[in-house]
Amino acid sequence: MSANTTELKRSLGLLDATSLVAGSMIGSGIFIVTSAMARDVGSAAWLLLIWVVTGLITVAAALSYGELAGMMPNAGGQFVYIQRAYGRLVSFLYGWTVFSVIQTGVIAAIAVTFANYSAVFFPVLDTVLFQSGSFVFSNKQVLAVFSIFILTYINTKGIENGKWIQLILTATKLLALFALIILGIYVGLQKDILSANFSNMWEASKTVVHPDGSVTVTKLVGTAILGAATATMINSLFSSDAWNNVTFIAGEIKDPKKNIPRSLFLGTLIVTVIYVLANLAYLSLLPMHGSPNSNEVVANGIMFASNDRVGAAAASMIMGNTGVFVMTALIMISTFGCNSGLILSGGRLFYAMANQGLFFRKATGLNKHQVPAKALWVQCIWASVLCVSGKFGDLLTYATFASLLFYILTILGVFILRKKEPNALRPYKALGYPIVPALYILVATGICLTLLVYETVNTGIGLAIVALGIPIYYAVFKKE
Repeated sequence: MSANTTELKRSLGLLDATSLVAGSMIGSGIFIVTSAMARDVGSAAWLLLIWVVTGLITVAAALSYGELAGMMPNAGGQFVYIQRAYGRLVSFLYGWTVFSVIQTGVIAAIAVTFANYSAVFFPVLDTVLFQSGSFVFSNKQVLAVFSIFILTYINTKGIENGKWIQLILTATKLLALFALIILGIYVGLQKDILSANFSNMWEASKTVVHPDGSVTVTKLVGTAILGAATATMINSLFSSDAWNNVTFIAGEIKDPKKNIPRSLFLGTLIVTVIYVLANLAYLSLLPMHGSPNSNEVVANGIMFASNDRVGAAAASMIMGNTGVFVMTALIMISTFGCNSGLILSGGRLFYAMANQGLFFRKATGLNKHQVPAKALWVQCIWASVLCVSGKFGDLLTYATFASLLFYILTILGVFILRKKEPNALRPYKALGYPIVPALYILVATGICLTLLVYETVNTGIGLAIVALGIPIYYAVFKKE
């Protein structure tokens, strides 16, 4: 095949696409964020309800995306849908936000998480190589950047390489998660922790640890409960994100009009069930409440698991100290596999943008393996910069809100295109239309409005990042 090949190769089936959906969703979040959520709501029932609602709205969004994927089975996915519904400017703002923060920021964050957990086995990674003020450069960042480069290199050698890595790593972490769930619930049922967690299960409270080590617990009632639950849902939403990445590689999926909608539904449903069951396992093994000043796993509880590593704390209840190392290995596999999928799919989005004249011009090319290698390397370089800068965590906080806004806009596009293009070919129609898409829009809009009230600074900066793309568009990419 010549180096100037201009057509992507359709070689991914339903299993591959579903693996990408599930693999891109499951990173490190499910093993960590439950602790922060427990401190925010202090109730087992509310905690599980938040994960269930997160799963339902994610599946609802996936079902709605299926219609758009069937209409536009081309590389670029969500970028293409937004452009068709709203035009070039809005699609550029989406692509700009994904490139500057969302995709590359997530890749950087996951790479650093992979390196952080690797340090448990290889303490030399904690060695600081350079420090100036608050800026720290260590061996961890070297490993994080190396992991991004090696996964990018593998993905430039053809879609088959990326496909097999994704399948193997996704299967491994799904099996390991099921083992954690089954063993966790089995071991937990031998104790009375689960029943204790569900006594007074709807009594919500917010727990705050102050700098002096003191703890304040505030009971939540009425609208305060809904506000706290909605605000902390940003954690579960972030852990359930990236399911849309499969749409970016639509140009390489066989029979995409059928397989993309199916993979979106199956992948999001599988992960939703796993996430809810994983939290049930945590509640079976660890008390909801605990003390931040204890050195015992049980006394710390879910709220104050060491460094918020609730997954490791749960594993230690099953296997003792060995469980911590087993969970560490699982998270290393999970994060590495997650980044493999994110890197594979993100390059296709930027390739599609370049073909529309909305990204670096050279990113339009495919290499001899029919892969957008230049787009992949541009993504790699920026994600590596974010790794080294150490600012990806802040950027992700800002961008999660922006990402939710683009989900709302995209699903609203289902209604817009039904009106603008009533006769367009729709091999798959959104299940439950118009109720399911409308419910998603209403719920997601409610979450956004709540975040504007409770997280005003972060959401404001998120909007500013999106808005920054407007002058860039008019200065560089607008066509007369």
